[in-house]
Amino acid sequence: MPAPKSNAKGFDRSIVEGPLLPAVWRIAWPTMLQNVIGGLQGVVDHAMVGHYVGYTANAAIGVSLQLFLVVVVFISSLFTGMSVLVARFAGAGDSERVNRTVYQAFLTAVTLSVGILAPVGYFLAPSLLGMVNAAPEVQAEALPYLRIMFGFSFGMLVFFMLGGALRSAGDAKTPLRIGVVVTAMNITLNVLLIRGFGPIPALGTAGAAMGTVIATGSAAVYALIALKRGSWVVRFPHAGPWGPDWEVIRSLFRFGLPAGIQGIAMNIGGVLLLGFIGSLAMSAQAQAAYAVAYTELFSLVTWTAVGLMGAVATVAGQNLGAGQPERAEQATHMAARMAAGGAAVIGLAYVFMPRVLLAAFGMRDPAVVEIGVELLRVLSISGVFIAVALTYTGGLQGTGDTRSPLYISIISQVVLPIGLCFLLQQTIGLEAMHIWLAILLGHMTRCGLSAWRFGQGQWRAITVDVGSRAA
Repeated sequence: MPAPKSNAKGFDRSIVEGPLLPAVWRIAWPTMLQNVIGGLQGVVDHAMVGHYVGYTANAAIGVSLQLFLVVVVFISSLFTGMSVLVARFAGAGDSERVNRTVYQAFLTAVTLSVGILAPVGYFLAPSLLGMVNAAPEVQAEALPYLRIMFGFSFGMLVFFMLGGALRSAGDAKTPLRIGVVVTAMNITLNVLLIRGFGPIPALGTAGAAMGTVIATGSAAVYALIALKRGSWVVRFPHAGPWGPDWEVIRSLFRFGLPAGIQGIAMNIGGVLLLGFIGSLAMSAQAQAAYAVAYTELFSLVTWTAVGLMGAVATVAGQNLGAGQPERAEQATHMAARMAAGGAAVIGLAYVFMPRVLLAAFGMRDPAVVEIGVELLRVLSISGVFIAVALTYTGGLQGTGDTRSPLYISIISQVVLPIGLCFLLQQTIGLEAMHIWLAILLGHMTRCGLSAWRFGQGQWRAITVDVGSRAA
């Protein structure tokens, strides 16, 4: 049998052979920059609807995204399983199994998103909004946004899959270039659709959702063409097979399902926190402050930390695939130190200029501003802990240990903060600051447990294998 056609662009062997710091940074900086640039679309959404609709629209987008992510993160968990396999096979230099994995991840994600996510999410949207005690005026703004995001999520999922596949194979610059184009398109569409322009009516929050799905959908079409042509380091198999490959799909779920359950657990924790926020005396104001301070401004920390997490997962996974676990361990500890320093610097802005940051999102209501300032000051400390936790999560997941982060997240992001809020609500009465401190407790716990689990080193013995069809 002839050997399969190799990828047009070879794997970057410096990840498993060269100095570690440049290897981590080469994957991390494009990912961090892409996260920052890509996150601008959320910033633009919030800033524009805050100025042209009001703080109820800020709350609507924040609530809607929290609900949307509960479902989308589960499907996206397949991409974690894909990344584990791609990194391990790329480290071993096996392009045939890399390409086979990428195509099966695409096939499974499309089936789940189009067949389940779109129809079920559309019809359950009103019930989901009721679960988080969103105020009636917030629900009115959130419902069309949520339905559009659910109905047209295909493009976003393919965009996520593409970025994960390329980064795991060692190419972080191509997702950056595509992300810049998507963000520019999204910002342009938001300007036109949120406030209206010429014959285009002002669509408010619905316009923000439309801009997002059009931009990501366009990127998905381009990605599918490029993957079929084979001009990137990953590609679809040259000659098929085009049907489901159950051996690969089982491996995707083996490594991805714990990450999906982890994401659902964390987002359910977020939804339950929104429920507690909705029970406060000034619920709409607190939800608006949470949406801007935690969902958007705190992303300055998580964007960079998630970039390092992805870089660690790639470098650790490829080095384990190349039979070099010591390099995987060194890379993870190195990234944790980088994440802590970056989060500390960003936290200074939360402490010394919180009102300036909130004003950029149209936050002028005195009650909203005061609540937001309190939250930002807590997040200035919390950011250091969650940044370090995310890098160790990347080390665990990249080497194939996706179950430990699941258990750690359930304890730290659900049981502890939700339990504390419930206890305080039933005893002394719940206030906004109690919820913010519960978030801090969860992040501190996650940091400690993640570092401890990675230090045990049990990830070294995890095996990853999918039989080669070229053999």
